[in-house]
Amino acid sequence: MAKTKAEKITSIEEEIRQLENRRRQLVQEQKAQERKDRTKRLCRRMGLFESLVPDTIPLTEEQFKTFLEKTVAADHARRILDELTARNAPIALAQGAETAAQGNTPPAARTAHTAREGGAGGLGGLQG
Repeated sequence: MAKTKAEKITSIEEEIRQLENRRRQLVQEQKAQERKDRTKRLCRRMGLFESLVPDTIPLTEEQFKTFLEKTVAADHARRILDELTARNAPIALAQGAETAAQGNTPPAARTAHTAREGGAGGLGGLQG
C-alpha cells in the first residue's frame, strides 16, 4: 500500500524526533563517562601525590593550595612541566585530529603559558 506524501512526511518527522532523542541520550552518556574518567584520574593522581608527599595530608585546603601554587610556580617545576607537555604535544595533536574526525570536540587544553599566567581553570578548582 503506497503512503501519501503527508504520511511520508509524518513518518520522516517521527524518525527525526527519534534520532534527536537518541543523539541527546548519547551526549548525556558521553558527558557521564567524561565525569567518571575525570573523577578516576583525580583520585589516582591525588593518591599518588599523597603517597609521594605524605606530609601534605594534614594541611588545610588553603595550605595545600598555597603549597601547590608555590611549588608549581617554581622555575624548576615549570621547566619539567614544559618538557613533559612538549613530549605529549604530538600525541595530543593526533588525538585531537582523531576526535575532530569523529565529530567530537576535545576538552580545551591548557598550555603551560595559561597555567603560568593563572588562566582559566587555575588552582581554584582544587578548593573543597
